[in-house]
Amino acid sequence: MTQEKWGQLRNKLLKAVGRNNFTTWIEPLEFQELNGGVAVFSVPTNFMGNYVSQNFADLILYELNTAGESVQRLVFRVAANTPARPATEAPAAEDIPQTAEIDAPVEASVGSNALESLQAAPLDARFTFDTFVVGKPNELAHAAARRVSEGGPVTFNPLVLYGGVGLGKTHLMHAIAWELKTKRPELNVLYLSAEQFMYRFVQALRERRMMDFKHLFRSVDVLMVDDVQFIAGKDSTQEEFFHTFNALVDQNKQIIISADRAPGEIKDLEERVKSRLQCGLVVDLHPTDYELRLGILQTKVQQYTKTYPDLKIADGVLEFLAHRISTNVRVLEGALTRLFAFASLVGREIDMDLTQDCLADVLRASERKITVEEIQRKVSDYYNIRLSDIIGPKRLRSYARPRQVAMYLCKQLTSRSLPEIGRRFGGRDHTTVMHGVKRIEELKLTDGQIAEDVEMLRRALEA
Repeated sequence: MTQEKWGQLRNKLLKAVGRNNFTTWIEPLEFQELNGGVAVFSVPTNFMGNYVSQNFADLILYELNTAGESVQRLVFRVAANTPARPATEAPAAEDIPQTAEIDAPVEASVGSNALESLQAAPLDARFTFDTFVVGKPNELAHAAARRVSEGGPVTFNPLVLYGGVGLGKTHLMHAIAWELKTKRPELNVLYLSAEQFMYRFVQALRERRMMDFKHLFRSVDVLMVDDVQFIAGKDSTQEEFFHTFNALVDQNKQIIISADRAPGEIKDLEERVKSRLQCGLVVDLHPTDYELRLGILQTKVQQYTKTYPDLKIADGVLEFLAHRISTNVRVLEGALTRLFAFASLVGREIDMDLTQDCLADVLRASERKITVEEIQRKVSDYYNIRLSDIIGPKRLRSYARPRQVAMYLCKQLTSRSLPEIGRRFGGRDHTTVMHGVKRIEELKLTDGQIAEDVEMLRRALEA
């Protein structure tokens, strides 16, 4: 290895360890020779040689081998000459010239216990395919996850599931792991978060067990990494992830990744990592629609009635929650859990009054997305009339009916009171709003066009 190549490797080490560590510990190293798999470095003091050997030897070894050098061992040799000191000053212990070499061993045995501990990343027993509610927004992701969980020949590698918070990515990851463990118990399936991958990488560096780390992660049959966006900006972790990814793909091993956005949209993710993630099947879990949210609630109610067999839930409550809590399935499920617990404590039926009292904070938070003004604009655009005509005093049916639809949607999709809604509609009385809401509820049952209009507007507002 040439001095020029060592200079290039030092730049990589700078990124890996940071400026302070590099200046203190790496920069003073002087490359001497590479002979018989042993790389020799000159260090100013015995103390520095010991510290680098204990804390950075595996990282240096890793970079050397990555650069194409065959290195099995590092030796740090203390320089023979030291700067002269005044006769009255005693030399520091670490500055006494040494003839001994500090040897950095790099081979370590791979224990089966370590492998078992890697496999022990906890899986949530609730997250199976049986409990996953399928709808249009997630049907492709569910189908792809089902295919991978069969454990047959790898058809797309990697499988990347991405979407916003609470849309089911982690649920599908756990479901795949459970299915593989049941159907193909002979496979070595490793599920962990990107944060756990990064932590174990850093721990391996610190404990000088990089060879163990590499062997363990390259010996799995199915690697599942959740929330991969967390390694963005972590250069050394990304590089190790990249090499692990390539090694597993070369062995035709399955890789499953999840992220909160498409790989190409993850900031500070290296281009080569983005490219690798995009070479397989990338599936988007879309925001839930009303039907899917209602299906999730109905499934949860079936589970809760086993725990609370005496509780009754009034008609319209689930529909109300599915309409109002539209951004996050976890919040939706948490709201239902709170509702059942509260109702069991107070011994009441779960009706609309109890729902609004118990979930006032959740409903306020979910209401932020949709405003009365937004509903008015959307309705006026839909019916091709002016916003001033919806708010104004005109009573022509071509204006009155859209106005009632808008009032109905304000009542359903916001937490505004009837008097406040009336004020937003040109200062109308709350009884006028109540009449408009009731009229639309009646027409939805008898007029198919009104029912379709309301549903189309609701979807557009919740999108």
